[in-house]
Amino acid sequence: MHPWPGRPGQKGTALNVLIIGSGGREHALAWRIAQSPLVTHLYCAPGNPGMAQLGTCLPPAGISYLSLADQVDADLTIVGPEVPLVCGLVDEFRIAGRLIIGPTAQAARLEGSKIFAKRFFARHAIPTARFEAVDNREDALRALRRFHYPVVLKADGLMAGKGVIIVHDETEAQRAIDTLGDRLVIEEFLEGEEASFIVLSDGRTVIPMEPSQDHKRAFDADQGPNTGGMGAYSDSLILNPQQTREVMERIILPTVEATRFTGFLYAGLMLTPDGPKLLEYNVRMGDPEAQPLMHRLKTDLLPVLLAAARGELAGTTLEWNPEPSVCVVAASGGYPGSYPVGMPISGIDEAEAAGATVFHAGTRLGPRGLETAGGRVLGVTASGRDLADAIDRTYSALRKIHFDRMHYRTDIGRKGLTRYNK
Repeated sequence: MHPWPGRPGQKGTALNVLIIGSGGREHALAWRIAQSPLVTHLYCAPGNPGMAQLGTCLPPAGISYLSLADQVDADLTIVGPEVPLVCGLVDEFRIAGRLIIGPTAQAARLEGSKIFAKRFFARHAIPTARFEAVDNREDALRALRRFHYPVVLKADGLMAGKGVIIVHDETEAQRAIDTLGDRLVIEEFLEGEEASFIVLSDGRTVIPMEPSQDHKRAFDADQGPNTGGMGAYSDSLILNPQQTREVMERIILPTVEATRFTGFLYAGLMLTPDGPKLLEYNVRMGDPEAQPLMHRLKTDLLPVLLAAARGELAGTTLEWNPEPSVCVVAASGGYPGSYPVGMPISGIDEAEAAGATVFHAGTRLGPRGLETAGGRVLGVTASGRDLADAIDRTYSALRKIHFDRMHYRTDIGRKGLTRYNK
């Protein structure tokens, strides 16, 4: 007997879906999947107040994710965050015979270890920045002398998107080493424009998604510390057809062939004068890229994910709305450093009435209603007839939302407007 509310219906084409995670990425995936006519019930573990409007939130409370999937009889489990993937959750599910979207622990090392990833790029001739890997402070300082500043320092392990520091002299480099730890990748600073390229793979067939662009720095004009992402937009013009072919042929396909990667593979790119180069891999859907991507997607995502989990993606395609989409993150003041929580949130209904979709990232229900519970609180997302219109619609909706010390960048997507004038 199933102890959770929303007892699954009879089997057939109707499906029970479990989404693991509680952020904006997971809310965006839940929002898109909830629109599928194939869903019997949508479960989220642990979910957030926004996801609770789409399905049943089930805080694990000490139970394993596999036990949770057994309890709700999940036909498909979708993993949002990286930690369960790196820890081998997909392997565990597959041994138990349950369908799941994500890579094995071995393949997840592409995100779990920057040193492993960069050595993988070198072995497979994947274009990337020149680098050296070190595991102690003395070697790091010696290696730095073989680079010209600015230099990029990356922590080896998982850092929630905040493990990268660009340094401009030795003093900054020493402080960065103290912050990031001894196991580092030191690499040359690449000039160009960044782009995010996400694909879905079943280990053999790869389906690319539309290109997107994240904005990592905390403040306008790409100033301030790195964050998990202050906003993103998706627009077909971010990559031209030649760049897309290069990324697929020189970066994505060699990686999938070597690893038999399954799930969402996210390539963080730098578009250099010498062609696209790979900065890093994430082994899951991007956040906040998921928000504008799910906003643009026209295809029912659920049968595509099922096909990927079964190894049957061949012949499957995704259809996209041609209109660009923009997501701006409303963050807590002080993020990515210390920040307050428990601030009442107002204006979400008004923002959605203005045409936006508001994805929850760091929210909770408190005694006074919805309140802040994290650094990135909301992802306000809207589409438009062109990028300028999408930007205007997003910011117009965002201005209707309020919580004390709310902070957001005012320039998300604006650099992309130059493509429309070429």
